[in-house]
Amino acid sequence: MENTENKNDIKITPNEEEFDQVKLNTWESIKKFLVELFDIQTDSDRDATIEAVKKDISFKGHTAWILIFSIFVASIGLNVSSTAVVIGAMLISPLMGPIVGVGLSVAINDVDTLKRSMMNLGVMVFLSVLTAFLYFKLSPLTEETPELIARTYPTILDVLIAIFGGLGLIVAKTKSGTIASVIFGVAIATALMPPLCTVGYGLAVGNASYAGGALYLFSINAVFIALSTFIVSKILRFPLVRYANSKRRRRTAQIASLIAIAVIVPSIWLFVKLLDQQVFENKTKEFVKNIIKYEGAEVVKFTQDYKSKNIDVYLIGRPVPQNKINEWLSELEKTEKLEQTHLRIYQGADQSGEISAKLSGEIKAGILEDLYVKNEKLIQNKDEKIRFLENEIALMKVQNVPFKELSEELKINYEGVETFSYSNKITTNFQKTDTLPVINIRWKKNVPSRERRADLKKIEAWLKFKLKLDTLQVSEYP
Repeated sequence: MENTENKNDIKITPNEEEFDQVKLNTWESIKKFLVELFDIQTDSDRDATIEAVKKDISFKGHTAWILIFSIFVASIGLNVSSTAVVIGAMLISPLMGPIVGVGLSVAINDVDTLKRSMMNLGVMVFLSVLTAFLYFKLSPLTEETPELIARTYPTILDVLIAIFGGLGLIVAKTKSGTIASVIFGVAIATALMPPLCTVGYGLAVGNASYAGGALYLFSINAVFIALSTFIVSKILRFPLVRYANSKRRRRTAQIASLIAIAVIVPSIWLFVKLLDQQVFENKTKEFVKNIIKYEGAEVVKFTQDYKSKNIDVYLIGRPVPQNKINEWLSELEKTEKLEQTHLRIYQGADQSGEISAKLSGEIKAGILEDLYVKNEKLIQNKDEKIRFLENEIALMKVQNVPFKELSEELKINYEGVETFSYSNKITTNFQKTDTLPVINIRWKKNVPSRERRADLKKIEAWLKFKLKLDTLQVSEYP
């Protein structure tokens, strides 16, 4: 019986085998490229990194004075709201060293380095706050500036900056030949100094909420930078410190693990909390912008409170009926992340007069300031238009003077006039430019002086009436 081939059998030709081999080689090449692209272990110098971090932890002599001077520079920058000055102060600040030291020492179980890092960080923070406090206490300029207010409370963006900035910093430090530009960039982005300066400002002016919020912001930056250092050190498998005493080695490892847990768990909780707050604020802004709309009414201002879940909206203009407000409330209940939020509407038609109490002096001042500025601009524009039109009218009057007709009438009425000329004189006081018509009369020699003066007055009155001019200069040639 002859062998027959199964029709379902698949024959692989040499060309197909070559194609599969090419695909395999291509995938291996892509994988190799990606591994090499993101590999940070090959070019990492662990021993040099540990040595460099320990060196930056030191805080005495030159470092102490550099910190004091940089705090003064940052405080001045915040005081005058100069971003460039604040950036310059952050570049020379040595605050980053001990924070990175904390993260690295926990990762490698180095208790001695951890103690030194914590001690130096505490001294740096105290000296920074004290320096800023003395500056703002002695400075006559204690007005709140945007640069100061921006450092009074953290947001989710501050956490993200601290995380990615810390990751960038430690990765740069582990590279053979430290990337200085990265370190400077991280120093600017994470902004460790401005919050400490704001703590000093808050204590100097007696504002505990400013001081507490700024210290909170600094703590977040420091914790997440240390946490990023810890994570990268673990990923790169930095060598653990070996202790001859096995009992001490186990105890050190346990302490380091507890510290790591104590930092990581609250950090995750804090991150989630700030993220939720940021989402709440963004949802609130979108809701007010897209939903709170009514023809003839305008939102003056709105505030949101994450803790109390309250949204206060202030309206001016046409009163909004209750059924429309009920629609807004119903829409609010359907909005994700705002289901448990309370919406309170304040408008000028409130019979209780609560709107006058709720509209703070700041809001009223803001409204009045806007109205004043807008009206002032309108007035200035109108004044400019009026001056322009006056000049144009004067110019048209001058251009349309019936010179021939006037000269003929003047010759008939005043036989003593020898010549009659007309010209325009342009004058300015550097605020307003005027065009003044000028008439010059030359009399015959036989006309007496008294008659000349009397006729000049008559000619001036006649020309003003004839030309319908308010101002006109009539003079005689000598």
